[in-house]
Amino acid sequence: MPDIVVMFFLLGLVAGAFRSDLAIPKAAYDVLSLLLMLTIGLKGGMALHGNFHLELILELVGVLALGFVLPFVLFPVLRYLVGLNVANAASFCCHYGSVSAGTFAVAVSWVEARGLVTGGEVTLYLVLLELPAILLGLFFYQKLSEKGAQKQEGPPLWQETLTNRSVVLLVGGVIIGVLYGTGKGEQVTEPLTGAFSLVLSLFLLEMGLVAAETLRRFRLAYWKIVVFALVAPPLLALPGLLAGTWMGLAPGNVVILATLTASASYIAAPVAVRHAIPDADIGLAMLASLGVTFPFNVLVGISFYGYLASLFAG
Repeated sequence: MPDIVVMFFLLGLVAGAFRSDLAIPKAAYDVLSLLLMLTIGLKGGMALHGNFHLELILELVGVLALGFVLPFVLFPVLRYLVGLNVANAASFCCHYGSVSAGTFAVAVSWVEARGLVTGGEVTLYLVLLELPAILLGLFFYQKLSEKGAQKQEGPPLWQETLTNRSVVLLVGGVIIGVLYGTGKGEQVTEPLTGAFSLVLSLFLLEMGLVAAETLRRFRLAYWKIVVFALVAPPLLALPGLLAGTWMGLAPGNVVILATLTASASYIAAPVAVRHAIPDADIGLAMLASLGVTFPFNVLVGISFYGYLASLFAG
């Protein structure tokens, strides 16, 4: 059977499909997402406490490089194979080049449930892979679109992305965890880390409801987008698997890195795209990332990447 946290996603998906009146209040969802991001960062920082070394720095540089390479592969595929215009191709590049914190949390739970060796640095993978694709997506839009070449109002995108609440909570949690480790501040760290699975389950329940609502927008004309959203995750997982294996990462780290490269952002990227690419259709990107790719990764993708990682390691 699937992990129990995945069953909560299925519950939300089924309830949403049958148009149940089940709903999680927005305020409660905001609290859940805040706790999830903060706890992910905190867990990673606590595991990194006292464990910084040269090999770790080189590993993180490799992950960051991967974040810059993937958008250059994605953009021509989205533009010429999927047939999106420049604005939507840049938008999808931001979403699929970036990563999903929700998918990451499920992958961490999957890895821990199977006792695979992993390290706290995986939280830094999440942070490092969040920014490059968003910046490059905007770059493609500005260089290839007439509207994008016009001056953008508001703060620079890099500033908005770095101050996004997900990034602030993740990085802040990592810093606090590194400073205090597991031996200090138990009155705060233990309740947060102990409730991680519960918070994740409720978060996935809401994601199931949202995914069901998003899928209602499907039209036959969107078939190329849906095919892309199904085919892209296993293909995008391969660079993560190859890079992780080549760098000699721990088995759990390889699975999580592959899951991240296979995932698509539905939190940070939409916020950035709304500001920077106003003529992009955010609904199409959400249909693909949250309506198709997220369920695929949660239900079958992570297990498949774990299987592939075991083959690569063997």
